[in-house]
Amino acid sequence: MSPPLSSPSLATLLAAYAHELRASGSPYASEYDRLIERLQAGELGQGAPQVGEAFPPFVLSDQAGRMICLDDLLAEGALVVSFNRGHWCPFCLIELAALDEAHAALASLGARLVSIMPDRQPYTRQLAATFKHPVTILTDMDNAYAMSLGLAMWVGAAVRDLEIKDGTPMLDYHGNDHWVVPLPATFVVSQNGIILARYVNPDFRERMEITDILASLAAKDA
Repeated sequence: MSPPLSSPSLATLLAAYAHELRASGSPYASEYDRLIERLQAGELGQGAPQVGEAFPPFVLSDQAGRMICLDDLLAEGALVVSFNRGHWCPFCLIELAALDEAHAALASLGARLVSIMPDRQPYTRQLAATFKHPVTILTDMDNAYAMSLGLAMWVGAAVRDLEIKDGTPMLDYHGNDHWVVPLPATFVVSQNGIILARYVNPDFRERMEITDILASLAAKDA
Protein backbone atom coordinates (compact mmCIF):
# COMPACT_ATOMS: atom_id res chain seq x y z
CA MET A 1 0.00 0.00 0.00
CA SER A 2 1.34 3.43 -0.92
CA PRO A 3 1.86 6.22 1.67
CA PRO A 4 -1.11 8.56 2.16
CA LEU A 5 -1.16 11.79 0.16
CA SER A 6 -1.57 15.25 1.59
CA SER A 7 -4.58 17.32 0.62
CA PRO A 8 -5.86 19.25 -1.27
CA SER A 9 -6.21 17.16 -4.40
CA LEU A 10 -4.56 18.10 -7.69
CA ALA A 11 -7.99 18.80 -9.16
CA THR A 12 -8.67 21.28 -6.36
CA LEU A 13 -5.35 23.06 -6.88
CA LEU A 14 -5.84 23.34 -10.63
CA ALA A 15 -9.43 24.54 -10.28
CA ALA A 16 -8.33 27.16 -7.75
CA TYR A 17 -5.76 28.56 -10.15
CA ALA A 18 -8.25 28.57 -13.05
CA HIS A 19 -10.75 30.41 -10.82
CA GLU A 20 -8.11 32.93 -9.77
CA LEU A 21 -7.21 33.54 -13.42
CA ARG A 22 -10.84 34.26 -14.27
CA ALA A 23 -11.57 36.29 -11.13
CA SER A 24 -8.56 38.51 -11.77
CA GLY A 25 -9.95 39.48 -15.16
CA SER A 26 -7.02 37.94 -17.00
CA PRO A 27 -7.67 37.79 -20.76
CA TYR A 28 -6.12 34.31 -20.74
CA ALA A 29 -9.24 32.88 -19.07
CA SER A 30 -11.59 33.63 -21.96
CA GLU A 31 -8.99 32.88 -24.62
CA TYR A 32 -8.27 29.52 -23.00
CA ASP A 33 -12.01 28.82 -23.13
CA ARG A 34 -12.02 29.47 -26.88
CA LEU A 35 -8.82 27.51 -27.47
CA ILE A 36 -10.16 24.50 -25.57
CA GLU A 37 -13.43 24.62 -27.50
CA ARG A 38 -11.38 24.43 -30.72
CA LEU A 39 -9.30 21.53 -29.42
CA GLN A 40 -12.41 19.66 -28.28
CA ALA A 41 -14.11 20.19 -31.64
CA GLY A 42 -11.03 18.79 -33.35
CA GLU A 43 -10.95 15.82 -30.94
CA LEU A 44 -7.29 16.44 -30.23
CA GLY A 45 -5.66 13.51 -28.47
CA GLN A 46 -8.21 10.90 -29.53
CA GLY A 47 -5.56 9.09 -31.58
CA ALA A 48 -3.01 8.97 -28.76
CA PRO A 49 -1.86 5.54 -27.51
CA GLN A 50 -4.51 3.59 -25.63
CA VAL A 51 -4.56 1.50 -22.48
CA GLY A 52 -3.22 -1.98 -23.19
CA GLU A 53 -0.96 -0.80 -26.01
CA ALA A 54 2.83 -0.59 -25.86
CA PHE A 55 4.04 2.91 -25.12
CA PRO A 56 5.81 4.20 -28.26
CA PRO A 57 9.63 4.21 -28.02
CA PHE A 58 11.65 7.41 -27.98
CA VAL A 59 15.20 8.73 -27.71
CA LEU A 60 15.25 12.21 -26.13
CA SER A 61 17.79 14.28 -24.22
CA ASP A 62 17.37 14.87 -20.50
CA GLN A 63 18.13 18.03 -18.53
CA ALA A 64 21.81 17.02 -18.31
CA GLY A 65 22.12 16.56 -22.07
CA ARG A 66 22.19 12.77 -21.96
CA MET A 67 20.33 10.85 -24.64
CA ILE A 68 17.72 8.68 -22.92
CA CYS A 69 15.60 5.98 -24.52
CA LEU A 70 12.40 4.44 -23.20
CA ASP A 71 14.08 1.10 -22.50
CA ASP A 72 16.68 2.82 -20.29
CA LEU A 73 13.91 4.20 -18.11
CA LEU A 74 11.83 1.03 -18.03
CA ALA A 75 14.86 -0.93 -16.89
CA GLU A 76 14.45 0.84 -13.55
CA GLY A 77 10.71 0.33 -13.16
CA ALA A 78 7.29 1.62 -14.11
CA LEU A 79 6.83 5.18 -15.36
CA VAL A 80 4.42 8.06 -15.01
CA VAL A 81 4.96 9.97 -18.25
CA SER A 82 3.61 13.52 -18.18
CA PHE A 83 3.54 15.66 -21.33
CA ASN A 84 3.81 19.30 -20.27
CA ARG A 85 3.56 22.58 -22.18
CA GLY A 86 6.69 23.95 -20.54
CA HIS A 87 8.33 25.40 -17.45
CA TRP A 88 6.39 28.63 -18.06
CA CYS A 89 2.93 26.98 -17.79
CA PRO A 90 1.32 27.43 -14.33
CA PHE A 91 -1.00 24.46 -14.80
CA CYS A 92 1.97 22.23 -15.62
CA LEU A 93 3.93 23.50 -12.63
CA ILE A 94 1.01 22.74 -10.32
CA GLU A 95 0.76 19.22 -11.73
CA LEU A 96 4.50 18.52 -11.53
CA ALA A 97 4.70 19.86 -7.99
CA ALA A 98 1.88 17.51 -6.96
CA LEU A 99 3.65 14.58 -8.58
CA ASP A 100 6.85 15.58 -6.79
CA GLU A 101 4.95 15.54 -3.49
CA ALA A 102 3.74 12.04 -4.39
CA HIS A 103 7.32 10.80 -4.91
CA ALA A 104 7.28 8.43 -1.94
CA ALA A 105 3.92 6.97 -2.93
CA LEU A 106 5.08 6.45 -6.51
CA ALA A 107 8.39 4.94 -5.40
CA SER A 108 6.61 2.50 -3.09
CA LEU A 109 4.83 1.18 -6.18
CA GLY A 110 8.04 0.96 -8.19
CA ALA A 111 7.37 4.00 -10.39
CA ARG A 112 9.14 7.23 -11.27
CA LEU A 113 8.13 10.47 -12.94
CA VAL A 114 9.20 11.48 -16.44
CA SER A 115 8.16 14.83 -17.90
CA ILE A 116 8.34 15.51 -21.65
CA MET A 117 8.23 19.11 -22.89
CA PRO A 118 9.61 21.15 -25.80
CA ASP A 119 11.74 23.43 -23.60
CA ARG A 120 15.47 23.62 -24.20
CA GLN A 121 17.87 22.20 -21.63
CA PRO A 122 18.77 25.45 -19.82
CA TYR A 123 15.11 25.66 -18.82
CA THR A 124 14.51 21.97 -18.08
CA ARG A 125 17.64 21.98 -15.92
CA GLN A 126 16.39 24.98 -13.95
CA LEU A 127 12.98 23.38 -13.56
CA ALA A 128 14.40 20.05 -12.35
CA ALA A 129 16.36 21.91 -9.67
CA THR A 130 13.13 23.28 -8.14
CA PHE A 131 11.80 19.85 -7.15
CA LYS A 132 12.47 18.08 -3.87
CA HIS A 133 13.13 14.74 -5.54
CA PRO A 134 15.00 13.59 -8.66
CA VAL A 135 12.97 13.87 -11.84
CA THR A 136 13.77 13.16 -15.47
CA ILE A 137 12.74 15.99 -17.80
CA LEU A 138 13.12 15.20 -21.48
CA THR A 139 13.31 17.78 -24.26
CA ASP A 140 11.11 17.01 -27.25
CA MET A 141 12.57 19.47 -29.75
CA ASP A 142 9.99 20.87 -32.16
CA ASN A 143 7.44 18.55 -30.49
CA ALA A 144 8.43 15.77 -32.90
CA TYR A 145 7.58 12.97 -30.46
CA ALA A 146 4.36 14.58 -29.22
CA MET A 147 3.32 15.16 -32.82
CA SER A 148 3.88 11.48 -33.64
CA LEU A 149 1.42 10.61 -30.86
CA GLY A 150 -1.20 13.13 -31.97
CA LEU A 151 -0.54 15.33 -28.94
CA ALA A 152 0.75 18.56 -30.50
CA MET A 153 -1.32 21.73 -30.71
CA TRP A 154 -0.95 25.29 -31.97
CA VAL A 155 -1.84 27.72 -29.21
CA GLY A 156 -3.73 29.92 -31.65
CA ALA A 157 -3.21 33.53 -32.68
CA ALA A 158 -5.03 35.05 -29.71
CA VAL A 159 -3.06 33.19 -27.02
CA ARG A 160 0.16 33.69 -28.98
CA ASP A 161 -0.43 37.44 -29.10
CA LEU A 162 -1.14 37.55 -25.36
CA GLU A 163 2.08 35.68 -24.62
CA ILE A 164 4.07 37.97 -26.92
CA LYS A 165 2.54 41.01 -25.23
CA ASP A 166 3.58 39.58 -21.87
CA GLY A 167 7.11 39.05 -23.15
CA THR A 168 7.15 35.26 -23.20
CA PRO A 169 10.33 34.43 -25.19
CA MET A 170 9.08 31.26 -26.86
CA LEU A 171 11.84 31.43 -29.47
CA ASP A 172 14.36 31.16 -26.67
CA TYR A 173 12.39 28.54 -24.74
CA HIS A 174 11.80 26.23 -27.72
CA GLY A 175 14.39 27.24 -30.27
CA ASN A 176 11.58 28.16 -32.68
CA ASP A 177 8.63 30.54 -32.84
CA HIS A 178 6.01 28.06 -34.07
CA TRP A 179 3.94 28.41 -30.87
CA VAL A 180 3.20 24.70 -30.91
CA VAL A 181 3.09 22.87 -27.57
CA PRO A 182 2.11 19.37 -26.48
CA LEU A 183 -1.40 18.72 -25.25
CA PRO A 184 -0.78 17.90 -21.58
CA ALA A 185 -1.38 14.19 -21.09
CA THR A 186 -0.41 11.51 -18.60
CA PHE A 187 0.41 7.86 -19.26
CA VAL A 188 1.06 5.27 -16.58
CA VAL A 189 3.38 2.67 -18.10
CA SER A 190 4.25 -0.69 -16.57
CA GLN A 191 7.84 -1.90 -16.51
CA ASN A 192 7.12 -4.12 -19.50
CA GLY A 193 6.14 -1.02 -21.49
CA ILE A 194 2.37 -1.48 -21.53
CA ILE A 195 0.08 1.48 -20.86
CA LEU A 196 -1.87 0.84 -17.66
CA ALA A 197 -3.80 4.11 -17.64
CA ARG A 198 -3.98 7.34 -19.59
CA TYR A 199 -5.44 10.81 -19.23
CA VAL A 200 -5.77 12.81 -22.43
CA ASN A 201 -8.07 15.82 -22.23
CA PRO A 202 -8.27 18.81 -24.62
CA ASP A 203 -9.00 20.91 -21.53
CA PHE A 204 -5.37 21.34 -20.47
CA ARG A 205 -6.52 23.01 -17.25
CA GLU A 206 -7.35 19.52 -15.96
CA ARG A 207 -4.88 16.70 -15.29
CA MET A 208 -4.89 13.08 -14.13
CA GLU A 209 -5.56 12.88 -10.40
CA ILE A 210 -2.68 11.53 -8.31
CA THR A 211 -4.92 8.99 -6.60
CA ASP A 212 -5.92 7.59 -10.02
CA ILE A 213 -2.26 7.25 -10.99
CA LEU A 214 -1.50 5.39 -7.79
CA ALA A 215 -4.56 3.17 -8.16
CA SER A 216 -3.50 2.08 -11.64
CA LEU A 217 0.00 1.25 -10.40
CA ALA A 218 -1.35 -0.65 -7.41
CA ALA A 219 -3.74 -2.62 -9.63
CA LYS A 220 -0.87 -4.02 -11.68
CA ASP A 221 0.48 -5.71 -8.55
CA ALA A 222 -2.88 -6.92 -7.23
